[in-house]
Amino acid sequence: MFLFFISVCSMLLLNYLGKTGRDTPLMAAAIFSAGWNVFESVESLEKPLNWLLFNYYLTTCLQSSISRHRQMLEKLFDMDLVMKARTVREFDKQFTSVMFGYRTIDDYYEDASPCRKLKSVGIPVLCLNSVDDVFSPGHAIPVETAKQNANVALVLTSCGGHIGFLEGIWPRKCTYMDRVFKQFVQAMFEHGNKIFSM
Repeated sequence: MFLFFISVCSMLLLNYLGKTGRDTPLMAAAIFSAGWNVFESVESLEKPLNWLLFNYYLTTCLQSSISRHRQMLEKLFDMDLVMKARTVREFDKQFTSVMFGYRTIDDYYEDASPCRKLKSVGIPVLCLNSVDDVFSPGHAIPVETAKQNANVALVLTSCGGHIGFLEGIWPRKCTYMDRVFKQFVQAMFEHGNKIFSM
């Protein structure tokens, strides 16, 4: 089986792969626009322009997604504080970290950051990131750790933003991400036996 995940879902898959190593039914995975270090991601999102363009909107969407269940959730959370959150970090501190049983938000962010588990990935994984991605700033991408794991291919582009990877003045249907994904899947099917026996 082969999985392809983007953004937050890719972080979940990387964490799973880092915890399971080779003990997984998956044969390979492609990860695009992962947030490698949650601490660095939220810090980037809290910069003034990024807060205005992304963080505020994401926070209000998170609040909206739980507000219809407010009556039930008030038994477990201080919903007034949750609904007053102005950033994703504040929302995570009041809701997400509590929801998943973490003692502190730092414990939650530490556990959610796949950069700390990359060295343990035991199957072929293609990771595509752009160094201009505000959700995963270039300085937080674990280049050196990736170099130490033969199962990890880390591809970095200078631009592409978060899941963008558009090409040319008039972007067409097929993006760089689409082409890389297609090539990786093709390589896994054509040469998988050689790769998996290494």
